[in-house]
Amino acid sequence: MLQYMVRRTLMLLYVLLGVSLTIFLLMRLIPGDPALVMLGERATAERIVEVRRSLGLDQPLAVQYLIYLKHILSGNLGRSLHTNARVTEELCERFPATLELSLAAICLAGFIGVLAGIVSATRHYSLLDSGFMLLSLAGVSMPIFWLGLMLIWTFALLLGWFPPSGRLDVRIVLDSLTGFYLLDSLLTHHWEAFWDALWHLALPSITLATVPLAIIARMTRSSLLEVLRQEYIMTARSKGLHEWAVVTRHAFRNALIPILTIGGLQFGLLLGGAISHRDDLFLAWTGTPAVQRRIIARLSGGTGGNTADRRHLLGDQPRGRHVVYAGQPANSL
Repeated sequence: MLQYMVRRTLMLLYVLLGVSLTIFLLMRLIPGDPALVMLGERATAERIVEVRRSLGLDQPLAVQYLIYLKHILSGNLGRSLHTNARVTEELCERFPATLELSLAAICLAGFIGVLAGIVSATRHYSLLDSGFMLLSLAGVSMPIFWLGLMLIWTFALLLGWFPPSGRLDVRIVLDSLTGFYLLDSLLTHHWEAFWDALWHLALPSITLATVPLAIIARMTRSSLLEVLRQEYIMTARSKGLHEWAVVTRHAFRNALIPILTIGGLQFGLLLGGAISHRDDLFLAWTGTPAVQRRIIARLSGGTGGNTADRRHLLGDQPRGRHVVYAGQPANSL
């Protein structure tokens, strides 16, 4: 077992090395000069040469790659072109928002997906089974950005049940200890902030959970159906055990391995920002003002909407807590 773990760890190092080399080469294939991008089009040739030398861009490609690896291993990811702050610090500041939303989405997807998969497997070929599988197919096929906008338009603008954006009401003051608003409110026993943060988290987590929920539901159904056909399940039924006991105590435990595997993969996709950094809903959830104004104007009928209503909706967002996701690509060298 120990040899297997060591062998797999060494293979992981090779994979990470290959990924770093691929990313490095792809970045070098992008047209343009990073020094010119930093300094602008009116930069002098002497200044461009100076910046290129300071960044190591005048070195051979192999030397640049070794410098790149050295900086990654030391945790030096460079500085942002927009804020000139260290990328590592900005990632640490923004990562809690990504992790909090991803955890909420995967927990919601896992609970509902597993429950729907169990019901579909135990009611195989029934109307309920067909309905769940049809909904799961729609969840996988539905564009996330469209679903997010529709949820905002329906539950935030029309019904007013949920806020259209933001992580916390501006009138609530919360001492940030970890960056996770739900955890911070629990640690400080600030229950008003906890329920308000949970209320703001509802729409984004539901939207982000649609794809993993559908995949987990289908995987649960197929895995559980395979286990239910085994002989030891027939033996358990012949002993007079209740069907729910057979499913939960015997079948579901053995069907759980592929479900956990696919759940872990889906959580990795959510955490990596493969979806969230492109969706206006999640950028608005973190309190980015420009995105909030664009969404509210778009869903309220553009400039023809009620300005007072849009100002009322936007006024519920926390100023000074504008956070974007770690999954959003940073403009850094």
